[in-house]
Amino acid sequence: MTIKEKQEELVKEFSRYENWEDKYSYLIKVGKELNYFPEEYRTDKNKLDGCQSQVWINADFKNGKIILQADSDAMIVKGLIALLIKVYSGHSPDEILTNPPEFLATIGIDSHLSPTRKNGLGAMLKQIQLYAVAFKALKSK
Repeated sequence: MTIKEKQEELVKEFSRYENWEDKYSYLIKVGKELNYFPEEYRTDKNKLDGCQSQVWINADFKNGKIILQADSDAMIVKGLIALLIKVYSGHSPDEILTNPPEFLATIGIDSHLSPTRKNGLGAMLKQIQLYAVAFKALKSK
């Protein structure tokens, strides 16, 4: 499935919920479905700056694809990073860099976040893009 298709799937899923209380509940559910994040990855190196809550992101590069793992100590934030992992993990650096997260605006989540969570979401996206740039440079060597 392409990144665009994954984004469309999430938009469709969120459209099933009429109010933001239900959408937040769904977001928390998505966060709870995140794969186990190994303790050895909970390091300062993987800890994200720019988030009020604690967020860790780890990326591996296998067979030309970036595999993302993450965790957070806050349920909404964990749901946000889970959405980004659903969309971007398992794709090449070029795919990640050429497919902005348009689904976030379509869902409307970006306008329903507190300023600190919005900053945190931006920091998560930036980190994923930085991984893509780094792995793309590594691949071209």
